[in-house]
Amino acid sequence: MTAPARTWLVTGSAAGLGRALVTELLARGQTVAATARDPRALADLRPSSGEALWTARLDVTDPEQIRQVVDDAARALGRIDVVISNAGYALVGAAEEAGHDQIDRQIRTNLTGPIHLAQAVLPHLRAQGGGRIIQISSMAGQRGSPGTAVYCATKWGVEGFFESLAAEVKGFGIGVTIVEPGTVSTGFFGRSKELTTASPAYAGTPAAILRRRAEDGRLSCRGDLAKMAGAVVDVATRPRAPLRLALGSDAYGLIRRGLTARLAELEDQKQIAFSTDLPSGDGSTPHRAAEGNEDAHHRPGARQPR
Repeated sequence: MTAPARTWLVTGSAAGLGRALVTELLARGQTVAATARDPRALADLRPSSGEALWTARLDVTDPEQIRQVVDDAARALGRIDVVISNAGYALVGAAEEAGHDQIDRQIRTNLTGPIHLAQAVLPHLRAQGGGRIIQISSMAGQRGSPGTAVYCATKWGVEGFFESLAAEVKGFGIGVTIVEPGTVSTGFFGRSKELTTASPAYAGTPAAILRRRAEDGRLSCRGDLAKMAGAVVDVATRPRAPLRLALGSDAYGLIRRGLTARLAELEDQKQIAFSTDLPSGDGSTPHRAAEGNEDAHHRPGARQPR
């Protein structure tokens, strides 16, 4: 599928899914602003013409640098149509083992970094009348797992932020899609992982087993990196892209099991939930959406995102 000509900004482009996305976009003749902490890692991606790829150094834990790079990219390329927020890494180990600095760095990279990126690009997208933000999350953003508690916390946070953001910016013609990949060979548990300091108390626990597999590189992966990159680009160019996109049969299965279990547990608590309402005058219990949370996706006259 050939994507219409657009200008894309991709963070975390040095390796893994980010690199695969830039490669896919360049192959489709798109204009790409690719960023990485070390832009030298992007040198071999430059097309022969040298005109379709713009690169910059970007550490997503630096809000001022994010804003400067976004502004520079928009100025150099004329506009930004699609932003793919991909930079991130995994902190592996039991939650109790995680150091204060490790927790802070994980949150600044995986959660507050994407928030600052969204804040930086939104003025540009609003000014040009639309665009799309693609936030790379994970199947871990829908179901927690032992050994990645802090990582899962950042992905659940990202999901909540971008779901809320989607409703806020729909009326500006800006779309938001949260991508939830399953396991894929990206080096994510290679150079992109960080380990907690092992505690003997957790020896033999599920968290310790995952840590050992991550250390040894024995984590099985089902996803095809190139296919995932192609699917993200395809969906990003739809007139009406979904709010969430699961990639990989393992992601589909894990997310489905998680949602099914949560829904069943919620239904079991229905009587308790209703019993805590304030009594109404006629004996019935009125229900309405919380103030400010109306479904902005169905407002009359709202423009469709690009």
